[in-house]
Amino acid sequence: MTQERASQQSKNASAERRDAQRWCALRTGPLPVGEVSAFLAAPEAGGLSLFVGTTRQWTGERETVRLWYEAYEPMALAELGHLADEAAERWPVARCCLLHRLGEVPVAESSVVVGVATPHRAEAFAACRWLIDTLKERVPIWKRETFADGSEAWVRPHG
Repeated sequence: MTQERASQQSKNASAERRDAQRWCALRTGPLPVGEVSAFLAAPEAGGLSLFVGTTRQWTGERETVRLWYEAYEPMALAELGHLADEAAERWPVARCCLLHRLGEVPVAESSVVVGVATPHRAEAFAACRWLIDTLKERVPIWKRETFADGSEAWVRPHG
């Protein structure tokens, strides 16, 4: 294998931790929303809540053409795991999934997927909302927005 090819494979590799109840990952390519839905299905869960965040075309009056995400991957993956554990302490979470995309994310593609399976819908909604809001506050992932006029801006995370 050439050094260039090995380097390219390394760039496309994802950081991931997965077991029967938790799936946390950072990926450089499209996020597998269908796989997440299948992963969350559990016999003890009557409520599944799934949030998919996508790149929107307009930010105020400015046209966005793409987002770029960067992370300190070991710390970001560890923090995703901590969030999954915290959610399981707060709610009866049967399964939890936290996936975030890194690199370029074009308009209309997903950049983050958060999913929770619990016995009842209210718990699933609450846990999912808490997870996406807390992920944006605590996980060391940074976003750069590129606009149609060629300008760029780093975006501060917020809920």
